[in-house]
Amino acid sequence: MGRLAAGGLLLWLALMLTSCARPADPGQALTLEVAEAAASDWQAQSPPAEGWTPVRLPDDWTRRWPGHDGVVWYRLRWQQQGTQPTGLLVPYVCLASEMRVNGVLIQRDPQLVEPLSRAWTQPRYFTLAPPLLRQGNNELLIRVSGLSAYQPGLGAVKVGSPAPLQAEMQRDFLLRHDTQLFNRCVGLVLGGLFGMLWVLSRRAMYGWFALSSLFSAIYGWNFVATSPWPFASTDAWAAMNIAMYVCGATCLAMFLLRFSEHSWPRTEKALLAMAAASLLLAVLAPGYLGPQRAPWVLAGTVVYYAAMGLFIVHALRVRRADRRLLAATFAVQMGVSLHDLAVFFGLVDDRVYLLSLTAPLTLLGTGFVLTYHYAQMLRRVEGFNAELISEVHSATSELSHTLSREHALALQNTRIAERLNLVRDLHDGFGGTLLGTIATLEQGDAPRQPEQIAAILRDMRDDLRLVIDSTAHAQDGGLLTLLAPLRHRWSQRLEATGIDVRWEMDALETSQPSPGAGLDILRLLQEALTNAFRHSGARRIEVRARRVDERIHVQVHDDGQGLGAAVPPPGPQAGMGMASMRARASRLGGALRVESRAGHGTLVEFSFTP
Repeated sequence: MGRLAAGGLLLWLALMLTSCARPADPGQALTLEVAEAAASDWQAQSPPAEGWTPVRLPDDWTRRWPGHDGVVWYRLRWQQQGTQPTGLLVPYVCLASEMRVNGVLIQRDPQLVEPLSRAWTQPRYFTLAPPLLRQGNNELLIRVSGLSAYQPGLGAVKVGSPAPLQAEMQRDFLLRHDTQLFNRCVGLVLGGLFGMLWVLSRRAMYGWFALSSLFSAIYGWNFVATSPWPFASTDAWAAMNIAMYVCGATCLAMFLLRFSEHSWPRTEKALLAMAAASLLLAVLAPGYLGPQRAPWVLAGTVVYYAAMGLFIVHALRVRRADRRLLAATFAVQMGVSLHDLAVFFGLVDDRVYLLSLTAPLTLLGTGFVLTYHYAQMLRRVEGFNAELISEVHSATSELSHTLSREHALALQNTRIAERLNLVRDLHDGFGGTLLGTIATLEQGDAPRQPEQIAAILRDMRDDLRLVIDSTAHAQDGGLLTLLAPLRHRWSQRLEATGIDVRWEMDALETSQPSPGAGLDILRLLQEALTNAFRHSGARRIEVRARRVDERIHVQVHDDGQGLGAAVPPPGPQAGMGMASMRARASRLGGALRVESRAGHGTLVEFSFTP
């Protein structure tokens, strides 16, 4: 935004330098300030033969013919030396005109009756060729069509050398047209920028400034437009123009109140009511508002001055660079606008409005405000980011230490739990078998045969292997890997005794039981196989373990003689082996089911969720 302001200021300076590049030489031009004027009606195609009155230019005919709406003819004469080309400059005509030199038409506006063309917005320059001129006395006849409510009349006319008059016309055109157009463009750019800020941030003060710029741009079109389009009358044009002026003043006041952090609800409602009233009058009663625009212009100007004055006081109190610079631009605009106000009310004969020259200041002031706010927000964001980074680093470091400590504690607890499980399993299995054997030997009931001693030692060895398998292989390849050593040992043992054993393993690779759960599974299977091997007299044993959804189902079925009766419920009478199996199944989160009939074998089944 700062670059945009600087660019606008440079463009403005370039335009001013261009306007001064070819200054007119006053000694080479004749200013025609004395003329004759005669009033006529709208339809007059030629000047009246009588009724001419001497006038001095610039002239506002309402001072002579108050309330006259229609046509006034102006007749000017000058002496021409030689027949060389001559420049003719008509700086100001209000509202529409037709011009003739020595009876020859040289210019005619498109609309000489309502809706009138708007010739007052720019100067008129003509190069008069020798055939149009006469040696000695020459006459310029100008037909001016106007309405008494809009300061109709004619400005001073100049004739002389073409080059200096053309340079003066270009300077006047720059001042009265190009600077106004540039001012409108600046307003639209600022309005669009603040409008986008309002859309993105939804801050009301940006929206009010955008509306103010939009209304001011529409109002400013009055200074550059030459056609009455899109209105059907001059009154309608003027009425809408005044409504835009009042609405622009209201929106700027709302913006400055918000920007100054003032909250005056009643004042704001009154301002909005005035703006709404001007719009309604422009639409419903343009014939009233257009001619009676002076009070509304005065009211809008008072709003402008009051809002800017209030903001200047605010800027002096808060002592912020952005507000002070914007207040300085407002002070300059208020000073320049006093001249324009005097022009509007006819207090000075000058017809040039100078407020458009302050457009670069407006661009610079608002651009600095936006840049200042952006820099402030950027500093706040950078400070927040630095604080956030520091807090994140601190939190990350603390979290890292906490996680490390928790991880170490979890590892330690896991090791302790595994050691306890290992001690418990050694105590319950291997230790129990060893303790029972020692008790038997102490009681004198020691086995007599080597086979009995070997069987006891094999049981102790198998139990020790289960503990080793569950701790060494549980994490290597899932449940399938865990069962592999048990399957190998029992397959050899059963086949050595002539028992056919079939193993069916399905979808066990992804099941990963904990070491404790793995040991319970192995003990359940070993107990079931031991019962079938020792007590059933079976010739065939089938072992099935499969995964169905999230559960593991294990079955051990033999074709032996069966238990000969219904399986007893859990309790002392069921035997220590069956009680141990039920307890292990319960620890796994499942249940043990045993089915047995005499002559039809035994089925041991349990399921669990790993």
